[in-house]
Amino acid sequence: MEEISAVLIVLIIFGFVYATIVLLVRRKERMALIDKGIDAPSFETKPYFNVYALKVGLLFIGVAIGVLLGSTLVELTTLNEESAYFSMVFLFGGLGLVISHYLEKKERKEA
Repeated sequence: MEEISAVLIVLIIFGFVYATIVLLVRRKERMALIDKGIDAPSFETKPYFNVYALKVGLLFIGVAIGVLLGSTLVELTTLNEESAYFSMVFLFGGLGLVISHYLEKKERKEA
């Protein structure tokens, strides 16, 4: 269980570093566009539908379900701990991302 915690912590740290870099680059690009007097359509946001929050939320829900089912698999079957946890976390984390993709696709069609 300690190995899984260490891997998750490393993944979360890399995710935060990546998000920070992306946000800084995006801010720099926007500031350059504003300096040139160009109105970027990417500044427009929809107030009621935040895609990133949905995507991250469904990913975390999927990971949580994966951890719970991985624990159940360890207790009820002869699978070793690592394969049960990792397979369920990736399966349900990916499932959460696929669901968010289809929800986002549906929202874009409605808008």
